[in-house]
Parts: sequence; structure tokens; C-alpha cells
Amino acid sequence: MALAMTDLPSRPIRQRLLRLVDAGLPVLAFVVLLVLWEGGTRLFQVPTFLLPAPSMIVSALFGLDAGLWAGHIWATVRVALLGYAIAILVSVPLAIGLATSRTLSRTLYPFLIVIQSMPIVAVAPIIVVTMGSGDLPRVMITFLITFFPIVVSTTTGLMATPPELIELSRSLRAGRSREMWQIRLPYALPHLFSALRICTTLALIGAVVAEFVAADRGLGYYITFSTSNFRIPAAFSGLVVLVLLSLAFFKLVDLVQHRFAAWSLPRR
Repeated sequence: MALAMTDLPSRPIRQRLLRLVDAGLPVLAFVVLLVLWEGGTRLFQVPTFLLPAPSMIVSALFGLDAGLWAGHIWATVRVALLGYAIAILVSVPLAIGLATSRTLSRTLYPFLIVIQSMPIVAVAPIIVVTMGSGDLPRVMITFLITFFPIVVSTTTGLMATPPELIELSRSLRAGRSREMWQIRLPYALPHLFSALRICTTLALIGAVVAEFVAADRGLGYYITFSTSNFRIPAAFSGLVVLVLLSLAFFKLVDLVQHRFAAWSLPRR
């Protein structure tokens, strides 16, 4: 009994330590990777144009003027956010239509698969030639790369609603719109948020691919310009900024789900 009582205060401390270790493991693994990377490039004298050391990438990151970084980041983020927002506005109503109408589903689904099957890198130059070199083709490319996962995941979530709930709502004379807003859409939210997380990365990829084809500003343009001038550490620094932006967008979607639809989070 006495031993059990002495164990009581130590359990919360032990659990807290375990949580700290669990949270710190990814950071520790990342630090170890950086140390191995830095040590390996110095030890084996790897040429900079093959693989620059992390210290050189950090130096290139802080070597560029903050105003220039802000201009490149904003150009990419603006296109990514516009394409992402338009994809959500188009995809969710389209998913509702596909889930509720068999005719619409049989008619449109093959077209969606054909659009998704086209390699965006091959289509991007055609879109730029057709639409010009402004923001419109870049937003279109970002939209094309992001809308399909949202449509498919949302449709899957809407169709996964338990049939007994649908039958119950119909027995209570609930209308189609009420069935959709109060039963099907809440069930589809976990699928929708999963797609939104995936598409944060895809939106940035779409924006960067578009900048590879035609742009005079943006992170994709900066990476292309740096590699064409053999400034490989600068190109890697652009990649680092892209990764940080992608992580920030991913976390933002996570925060939105925690704030407005916490009940839809998976239970652990």
C-alpha cells in the first residue's frame, strides 16, 4: 500500500516525460540527419553543385534580401491560395452533385478521371500559351492539381453515411437539403479535411510548376533562376522556404478543424 502511494506522484511525471520524449523524437531525428548531412559533405568533400552542406543553405537563405524573399513568397502564396480556394468552391458542390445524382456521377466522373490523368507538367505550357503569362494560368494549374482529391474524398464521405441514418431521416420526413446538411455533410467532414490537408501541399506544387513554365517572380522562378546559374545552395534555400510554407498551411488546416469541427477528429 505504502509502495503504491509513493508511486502515485511519480506517474504523472513519468507520463509527462514520455510525452516530452515522444514529441521530441522527430526534432531529434531531424537534428541527427542535419549533423550527418553536414559531416558527410565536409568529410567526403562533396561538390556544392551536387549536394551543398546545410550550413551553406542557411547562409544562402539569409544572404538574400528580406524584401526579395517576401516578394517571391507572396507571389507563390497568392497563386496557391487562389487556386486552393477556387478548388474548394468548385469541388464541394460538385461532390454533393455526384453523391446525390447517379446520372451526374455516371456522366462527369469519367471526365474528372481523364482530367486527373493528364500530367500537369505536360499540360502547364499549353495552359500558359492559351491564357497568357499573368496569374490566371498559374491559378488554373493550381486548381487542376488540387480539385480532384477534394471531389473524390468528399464524395466518398458523403456516400459513406450509414444507410440507417438516411432511412431514419426520411421516415421523419426530413427533406433532401436537411439530409445533406445535417447528416451527410457532417459524416463527410473527416474525409474533406483529410483532402484539404493533402491539397495544401498540392496547391504549392501547382503554383511552383506554373512558375517553372512562365513567371518573373515566385519561389519556383527563384529555384529555376538559381539552378540555371549553378547557385545550388540558393536553390535549396528556396526549397526550404517551400517546405516551411507547406508545413504552415498543413498546420493551419489542422487548427481550423480543431477550432470548428473538433468532433470530426479521429479518436486515439
